[in-house]
Amino acid sequence: MKLGVYTAILHDRPLAEALDVLASLGLDAAEINAGGFLPPVHLPVEQILASGSARDDYLGLFAGKGIELAGLNANGNPLHPDPAIGPKHAEELRRAIRVAGALGQTRVVTMSGLPGGEPGATVPNWIVNPWSSGALDVLDYQWDRVAVPFWKEIDELAGEHGVKVAIEMHPQNLVFNPPTLKRLVERAGTANVGAEMDPSHLFWQHMDPVAAVDYLGDLVVHAAAKDVRINPEAAVYGVLDDRFRRLREDEERTGLGGHEYVNEWPKDSAWDFVALGRGHDAGFWTRFLAALHRVDPDMAVHIEHEDTSLGRIEGLEVAAGVLLEAAGNAGLR
Repeated sequence: MKLGVYTAILHDRPLAEALDVLASLGLDAAEINAGGFLPPVHLPVEQILASGSARDDYLGLFAGKGIELAGLNANGNPLHPDPAIGPKHAEELRRAIRVAGALGQTRVVTMSGLPGGEPGATVPNWIVNPWSSGALDVLDYQWDRVAVPFWKEIDELAGEHGVKVAIEMHPQNLVFNPPTLKRLVERAGTANVGAEMDPSHLFWQHMDPVAAVDYLGDLVVHAAAKDVRINPEAAVYGVLDDRFRRLREDEERTGLGGHEYVNEWPKDSAWDFVALGRGHDAGFWTRFLAALHRVDPDMAVHIEHEDTSLGRIEGLEVAAGVLLEAAGNAGLR
């Protein structure tokens, strides 16, 4: 089993220095961003696609550091109805698949995407509980007319390049839990699409990630190590806590001297992303790694650090300590 880091948290330094951090933590693998929500800071995409020597030099950097490149990440919303967002993210996913093939990589992580609710929409529409016929009509449009044709195309491209696309089951996407992951695979008839098993978003939806691994079986092709802590405030606000916006005036951002809504995490949030061990102890992570090992002994599991109470390196140190302890407990180290 490969244990590593999704290096977006280390975009503040060059790739060589980021790999040194991973090696110092006792980890042996890296997942690199290839586009989407974040730019490919650690991946010279165009150079690798254009030059075999650039590809070899890039892979040589990993070999020289004793770190294995074990996946690319192109998380974004390739189904976004805004023509300035969706087509760009979709093309960057296609490009990530092509560069993965050039690098000999077999895994590209992304999200399923979320369309608008009807033709001509400009914003995505996430139907959480389709209790009405109108909501079901929206879902039929999103799945049958937008998502299924797109994912048929992506599946074919992935097959051409020897890649499995690993979908992170993420809220505010069509695929946000194990059943919707299976639904996409079945409706689109894909052979090269599976799941990235990220426990964090399953935790706050009150799912059991180990049960989810067992449910999906060999559809799980990649994994993240990211934790969540459910806070006492969830008793009042619930896990669908919606207090994530505040109004601010920002002339520079809007260019109009007007108002703009921006995201801000509540200080008394119902739940938080935390470093491994701060939401669920090493016992859980031992069971999680064992479940993944049953599916694929060569599974890649990468720390994704989003604990805002810890610095970049401090958070990785905490998470790596728990992950390595869990791997040892599971007999994988």
